Amino acid sequence: MAALTLGALGVVFGDIGTSPLYAVQTVFHADGGAVKPTPDDVYGVLSLIVWALTLIVSVKYVLFVMRADNQGEGGIMALIAQVQELRFADRTRTMVLVALGIFGAALFYGDGMITPAISVLSAVEGLKVAAPSLESLVIPITLVVLTLLFTIQRFGTGVVGRLFGPVMLVWFLVLGVAGAAQVAQHPGILRVLSPTYGIDFIASHGTIAFIALGSIVLAVTGAEALYADMGHFGREPIRRAWFLLVFPALVLNYMGQGALVIDSPSAIDNPFFLLIPHWARIPMVLLATVATVIASQSMISGAFSVTRQAVQLGFLPRLTIRHTSAHEVGQVYVPAINWGLYIAVVAIVIGFQSSEHLASAYGIAVTGTFVLTTLLFSVIAVAKWHWSKRVVVPIAAAMLVVDLTFFAANLTKVVHGGWLPLVIALLIFTVLITWQRGRTIVTANREEEEGPLRAFIDTVHAMDPPVHRVDGTAVFLNANLETTPLALRANVEHNRTLHKSTVILSIQTLRVPHVPEEERITIDDLGYADDGITHIAARFGFQDEPDVPATLRQAAELGIEGAVDVDDASYFLSKMTIERTQAPGMRPWRKRLFIAISRNAASPVEYFGLPGDRTISMGSNIEV
Repeated sequence: MAALTLGALGVVFGDIGTSPLYAVQTVFHADGGAVKPTPDDVYGVLSLIVWALTLIVSVKYVLFVMRADNQGEGGIMALIAQVQELRFADRTRTMVLVALGIFGAALFYGDGMITPAISVLSAVEGLKVAAPSLESLVIPITLVVLTLLFTIQRFGTGVVGRLFGPVMLVWFLVLGVAGAAQVAQHPGILRVLSPTYGIDFIASHGTIAFIALGSIVLAVTGAEALYADMGHFGREPIRRAWFLLVFPALVLNYMGQGALVIDSPSAIDNPFFLLIPHWARIPMVLLATVATVIASQSMISGAFSVTRQAVQLGFLPRLTIRHTSAHEVGQVYVPAINWGLYIAVVAIVIGFQSSEHLASAYGIAVTGTFVLTTLLFSVIAVAKWHWSKRVVVPIAAAMLVVDLTFFAANLTKVVHGGWLPLVIALLIFTVLITWQRGRTIVTANREEEEGPLRAFIDTVHAMDPPVHRVDGTAVFLNANLETTPLALRANVEHNRTLHKSTVILSIQTLRVPHVPEEERITIDDLGYADDGITHIAARFGFQDEPDVPATLRQAAELGIEGAVDVDDASYFLSKMTIERTQAPGMRPWRKRLFIAISRNAASPVEYFGLPGDRTISMGSNIEV
């Protein structure tokens, strides 16, 4: 438990743990400095920050949302998988809920682009406090750090990950000690623990308070990571790390910054680094930079995981996904996502130039995800767990009041940069739903062309003269359990040959994270014993790696009809060429987008772990 709790510190809390770098400063600089560094305003802002952490993180996520795991896995994709399993009388309701979940996943990508930029930039900006003469180097140093960060992704997070926990332990201890030292000098700041100061601030400041909420939400960015990374560590280690260390350290640091600003209003220029003694500021810049790299790593790894789940659930085409650990299935590297994120992050840093400007774009994606998570959680609580609506509705209503208030406050940032995550999310959402819709149409057309498998096997046995059987093992991959692989049909109809050992392998991706090995394989002789033709249905979870040769070996151990030579088998794939037609179902521009995406899909050879020198692709045209 101690090791898991330490590991959770390094991966789960990196984003929310680095929010003190910029959250308080941004509140008092937003909207031309409408919120003043006066004692009343400081008490109000700090009270709102403390209670945002309490209500959104401690109550909503830690106590409630983390219960909505999908066989131990969390995150927006796990919610989507659970919603898809629900059986509503109205199919439209399921479609709307899934679409909301997909948009939440798209918002997560927007968050994944902004987090590395604002985190690393805010840490390096500490140079302006520690050594003002180095201010001109802030952007170049930030870009170098980000370049190194994205370059090392291909090596995996296994080795570096072991350092994350201890570094973040030091980080949170330093946060707490720095804050506690200032609180000890100004104990009156403890009054911010009362929600009355936050309520009074909202009541007395009106529009200004509403705008301030758009910056206060920066203190809870990363809350979604507690849920998304639950599968790596489990619910209990995350809860322990939060309540025993992270939550107290954050509250102490925010109160310390507030006490400093009350004592010296000019400190609002950078209260985080001014909280640190002068002699320790350069070391603190270095520690903060490392901490923000870890926070960025968490978001990048999260983007890889979400992408992998999206591919497995059918919202994205096959992508090159490399597993970077022989022991941890969740440690993956997706080159296309990595370099796409890198280009976007570099463009964001160059375009916004400072964490203060970038903060205006931050918050929309986070708060939007908060709202969608609450909606999906509420539906699952009622429809899957059968919680009473009398219990769920008041809880969900309270969560939504908080979520929607923060989301509405962040809408005021749209014209000042908040448009960026929304545009990113809309583009990614369009890609996700277009691929899902196009894949549904292509699958239906392909199944019609493939025809029933059992009828085809009957035809093979009735052929006169009989089909010629050649030595060796042939494995035909097919997505559908009931239809004939096009490559198999073409081989029999055009070549009139069939291997003496023929395996038809259908791979299913279920809406669960993992499928136990003992439940993975079903073997069927298709009604003909001793003919050497076998059908294997292999079931994988959306977090499992679909390794075909390994699956074939497992099936051979269970007993396949005939002599199957796994090490020398030939693999046959049905390669589809998608043709655009005037058929209804999708708008022309979406058909063009779908075809463009399909052309950039990764090769199934690498995706399914097939040996390239023994894999044959046979083409066919499918209309869309």
